Amino acid sequence: MTSKTPEQQWLLEQLQQVADGVAQTFAPFCEVVVHDLLTPSHAVLAIHNNLSGREPGHPATELGLARIQDAELDPVIANYPNRFSDGRQLKSTSIGIKDREGRYIAALCMNIDLSVFQGFQGMLNQFVALQGDAPTQETLDPMGGDAIRARIDRFAASLATTPRALKAEDRRVLVRALKAEGLLEVRRAMEIVAAHLGVSRASVYGYAR
Repeated sequence: MTSKTPEQQWLLEQLQQVADGVAQTFAPFCEVVVHDLLTPSHAVLAIHNNLSGREPGHPATELGLARIQDAELDPVIANYPNRFSDGRQLKSTSIGIKDREGRYIAALCMNIDLSVFQGFQGMLNQFVALQGDAPTQETLDPMGGDAIRARIDRFAASLATTPRALKAEDRRVLVRALKAEGLLEVRRAMEIVAAHLGVSRASVYGYAR
């Protein structure tokens, strides 16, 4: 473990305060992560509005490792496409923090879950459609996972939140709506719903009763 100078420790403490403020401002759509690049094997120092399922102590990302190896890497890499492990699309920004010696010691990373905004976009498209426009139709084909995820995203967007931030009672209403619309008949529907909501399949079966 690399020992930290007082200056480095002070910078990390200040960065955590910045992260907390940014996270509170953009909750619940934006995950904010503080990475300690002096300890890459367990770099995640703090995580707010947790959307990725990571925890403090998780290792550095590829971008974090790249910063450790190359001090000339751009300090601000903004709005690049990214993806969570479950397939949700993100817009990410990473800000590298250097010490007085010009060495990257930390990074502040922001990951915006685009699924909720894609749901907003879908609702807006429907709202501004003129009479005679053909509405978008969802199909229940064997690969109907996208239809299920889109329906969940729209439901969460109507509550100004994200699928994984839905309260238990809201999840119950949603799953019963999916059942009434026949979307739970799609192959692997329970598994798809559980993954998108970030809950167990047993929970989804319970909501559907």
